[in-house]
Amino acid sequence: MKAIHYISILLAAPLFFSCTTKEPAKKLTDKDTIPVRIIPLDQQTGNAAIALSGQFTTDDEVLLSFKTGGIINRVLVKEGDPVKKGQLLATLNLTEINAQVQQAQLALEKAARDHKRTQSLYADSVATLEQLQNTKTALQLARQQLNLVSFNRKFSEIHAPQDGFILKKLADAGQQVSSGTAVLQSNGEGKWMLKAAVSDQEWVLLKLNDKAKVQIASLPGQSFEGIVSRKSEGADAATGTFAVYITLTGKRPEGIATGMFGKAVVNPSGQTSGSWKIPYEALLDGNGSSGYVFITNDHKRAQKKMVTIASIEKNTVTITNGLQGATSLIVSGSAYLTDNSKISIHSPLNTAK
Repeated sequence: MKAIHYISILLAAPLFFSCTTKEPAKKLTDKDTIPVRIIPLDQQTGNAAIALSGQFTTDDEVLLSFKTGGIINRVLVKEGDPVKKGQLLATLNLTEINAQVQQAQLALEKAARDHKRTQSLYADSVATLEQLQNTKTALQLARQQLNLVSFNRKFSEIHAPQDGFILKKLADAGQQVSSGTAVLQSNGEGKWMLKAAVSDQEWVLLKLNDKAKVQIASLPGQSFEGIVSRKSEGADAATGTFAVYITLTGKRPEGIATGMFGKAVVNPSGQTSGSWKIPYEALLDGNGSSGYVFITNDHKRAQKKMVTIASIEKNTVTITNGLQGATSLIVSGSAYLTDNSKISIHSPLNTAK
């Protein structure tokens, strides 16, 4: 009898433990309704301001070099020195070029004597017309050769092309340089420009003469007026970005130098079909210029949309394509959603834009 009682207890044990064991978490299915938060979507008719950063330069920077190659004799200026137009800045060792000038002068004198002698012989019918013409040509060639070496002699010295400053000293005395090798970099008193790198989408939006507000790192708390004055027509091979130049239009600021860092905010005049500004947390799987968001038009089902990203700010993302026809954007609960998931609105619509 006791044996039968023990067997009953053993048979009932699995049933007891199955009733007391905690069930695993239930997975979400298509029948589940996911609570989300949404905000209304309004397309902007204008383009958002574009923030840029870069370094300052002037519109008249120039690299100075010798016309001919040789050994540098003297460099008479240092970096940061102010210079006046026509001021002598550097010279080559002129031994070789002076010898060339002397040779050309001697060759010209000989050609002149030969031509004069041939003229006399031609007058006496001793020389032919062809011989006279040949000596005349030789005289002209010798004269042009002297002009050539004299020109090279003149540009074996570097003179300041304008009033300004020496930005960089790229070579020194005793160094051998070839023709056209930069020795000095200088600028004048031209207008300051902020050179910034932009994406292809920003390049399209920005137009010449678009107005900008510029800030200079060395002058905190101050802002300056500027305009977009130049745009590169090709992308940088290393970075894939485009260069945009913003010229300061007001009074030339003090306390600024080439290479200083600056920022600008440009209001683009280029028009597109419109854009949307959405919270950063609403964007999913962002990859370069594209990403995904969830929207809803009936507040019952979520729809996954691929969007085109124009720019990413601190807390917002500017979208230029993919949200046409959408009325509401899901900003919370997206991690649990799939395309066509059932949703319920967790809180009233946020009307703040």
